[in-house]
Amino acid sequence: MKLLYSPASPYSAKCRMAARHLNIAIEDVLTDTNTPPAELLDSNPLGKIPVLIRDGEQPVYDSVAIMQFLDRQSGGRLYPTDADERTQAEVLEALCDGITDCLLAIMYERRFRPAEIVYQPWIDKQWDKVVRGLDFLENNLPQTGDRLHGGHFSLAALIGYLDLRFAGQWADGRPNLSGWTDTFSTVFVDYESMKSAA
Repeated sequence: MKLLYSPASPYSAKCRMAARHLNIAIEDVLTDTNTPPAELLDSNPLGKIPVLIRDGEQPVYDSVAIMQFLDRQSGGRLYPTDADERTQAEVLEALCDGITDCLLAIMYERRFRPAEIVYQPWIDKQWDKVVRGLDFLENNLPQTGDRLHGGHFSLAALIGYLDLRFAGQWADGRPNLSGWTDTFSTVFVDYESMKSAA
């Protein structure tokens, strides 16, 4: 199996970290979505990453579907077996992915529009969502023991992306959240090498 990814993609980071944690062998294939190769477009009609390519089987995308696939491949080791605990893990993952969606919307608005037509009210609206989400996480961090789940990896990917693109803009006043990766890194020791990077 191989994963089409970008080093700056938090969704790619989430899946790569989870696969590494589960000891599922996946070849990482660096992929440029700005000039998408045929392999990407043939595997995902949306031309988005990450995409998990399997020998002789249909590709898997997006990151949520890949995470569920990894859970099944691992025999259910990526999400809790208890229904309520699993729901909590999936909601945490959805929250962290949703905050990441808002951060990417801000980045795309700034990067792909000429400066004179960047729409600041749109950026402000997205940032308001980010602030609410981060404040919630500050006060409702997940328990982080020896057993990591999909929500943990989504949170780690989110924080890695915040550090990459929004350094100095989010951590003040959120000591619990900004320090959470110290705890996470004691369980998943490869965090620093696998989080989003430029």
